[in-house]
Amino acid sequence: MTLAAGTSATGLIPRLLTCDVLYTGMGGAQSPGGVVVVGETVAATGHPDELRRQYPHAVEERAGGVIAPPPVNAHTHLDMSAYPFQALPYFRWIPEVVIQGRHLRGVPAAQAGADLLARLGSGGVGDIVWSPDVMDALLAREDFQGTLYFEVLSPFPERADEVFRAARERLERWRRLERPGLRVGLSPHAPYTVSHRLLRLLAEYAQGEGLPMQIHVAEHPSEPELFRTGTGPLWESRMPALYTATFAEVIGRAPEPDLTPVRYLDELGVLAARPTLVHLVNVTPDDVARVARAGCAVVSCPRSNHHLECGVFDWPAFAAAGVEVALGTDSVASGGSLDVREEVEFARHLYPDLDPRLIVRAAVKGGHRVLGSRAPFLRRGEAWREAYCWQV
Repeated sequence: MTLAAGTSATGLIPRLLTCDVLYTGMGGAQSPGGVVVVGETVAATGHPDELRRQYPHAVEERAGGVIAPPPVNAHTHLDMSAYPFQALPYFRWIPEVVIQGRHLRGVPAAQAGADLLARLGSGGVGDIVWSPDVMDALLAREDFQGTLYFEVLSPFPERADEVFRAARERLERWRRLERPGLRVGLSPHAPYTVSHRLLRLLAEYAQGEGLPMQIHVAEHPSEPELFRTGTGPLWESRMPALYTATFAEVIGRAPEPDLTPVRYLDELGVLAARPTLVHLVNVTPDDVARVARAGCAVVSCPRSNHHLECGVFDWPAFAAAGVEVALGTDSVASGGSLDVREEVEFARHLYPDLDPRLIVRAAVKGGHRVLGSRAPFLRRGEAWREAYCWQV
């Protein structure tokens, strides 16, 4: 017997779910889009007009703004999940939120954040882990998918070998606890809080071992100023408590007018390890070109950058250069939540001239590329999940 178009062998009536943006996990996103679902199975995807022609008897439903696999939170700090959210200028937020609330950090907060991400159905997580106790706790979770980046911070060149050995010993122990879908990575905190010698050691180790790596770079305008002048509000407000050396001794060279954090990392050889660079808000055209040539991906955290008055990530410039962009929420304290769908919605308003298909793809494909995982596909024969409908 030949079935009429739109009729399933099970006798179930097809549903045609439409949206503004459809991303199937393959290629580019499309707008508008639609998915035909029969029972609990995807029957077809494509433009709504073509699906209406193919399935004339389908019951049409508006599914929401986006249909796509669950987004990836490519950068966050789960151990800060018990912090209250506060939007403050960067140099107030550090002492008034991060430092005053440090007693809230730790395993319970990280576990609560991981629980929330599991309830959100996150497609994967890139978490920056400061405490060994938090690393042990998250590695033990069978429901955690993504990469746990152990954060290293030490601006003292004379201690580089000692700090590196300790970090390597921990990483080698933790890597024995990896499982499919969960990896251990490395995060030198930032180019101004890790000495030049330690940065080289960590980058060479990560490159040789195939370890994923994330670095916070050029988040606030004071960071490029520090590399240009060797001083400024970043040094004056935070550094004296950390450093006994001059900034030139920390980075192993003299600051200069054209030196930027990205150029510094490139000339130090760190970009050769292809780390994922987080933030990159305050950059030059030359910085964008260097990131593209090195093949580094970037994680943008639009809400956090906005709330801390750091500036706006130049997404169009990075997209034009062919740089892979992913999205992260940063901490709850600066981003407001761990839901990347809210990050997507914010980005769509922040970048009204940017194709929303790029933003949705970044939240899914970009995040999976950063984490080295693969997005589930929305294609004929695959299981349908209502979680694929994003209410944004």
